[in-house]
Amino acid sequence: MFTGIIEAVGEVAAVDGARGGRTFVIGAPFAGELAAGQSVAVDGACLTVRAADTGTFTVDAGASTLERTVAGRYERGTAVNLERALRVGDRLDGHLVQGHVDGVATLRGRRASGETRFLEFELPKAVFAATVLHGSIALNGVSLTVNDLRGEGRCELAIVPYTWERTNFPALETGDPVNAEADLVGKYVARILEATGSLPRSPLAHAP
Repeated sequence: MFTGIIEAVGEVAAVDGARGGRTFVIGAPFAGELAAGQSVAVDGACLTVRAADTGTFTVDAGASTLERTVAGRYERGTAVNLERALRVGDRLDGHLVQGHVDGVATLRGRRASGETRFLEFELPKAVFAATVLHGSIALNGVSLTVNDLRGEGRCELAIVPYTWERTNFPALETGDPVNAEADLVGKYVARILEATGSLPRSPLAHAP
């Protein structure tokens, strides 16, 4: 479990493997504190540490992860948002994030108002269905509040300077994909309503 509060922006130092699976070596300031078997959210996708040293840690991504997330686009030098798993007793400053990516969203527009950046994303249909105005969503692992919901499955997020400076959002260009995870509470509510016959079948509840 994670909070969506990014600890550091790391960098992919090496990529090995092919379509069936890849191994990523990622540079991170907290790499020396990691141990094999621990979980790290990389752009919001929960991955298991295979090995770690003082400057880097290594994770494996299977075919499903490569297909369902932006990890398939990683190359040496790619900036990635990093967060270690939540410990019992830690302060929850963001929202409950599982690290289970529900789909890939696409950046469709960006604007600035003062120091605040407004990013408009086109969400996967299932994620949009579980998203509410002023509710929570995780994009590339960042806990964000929905500023506006628009037609065609789009939402707008307001990025404050603190978040902008401490995530990989500045590297995004229009048309770029990001990992999207719908709000955990919203997904469970949709599943309960579906099970009781109050809502049509939820695509998220049956996603592979």
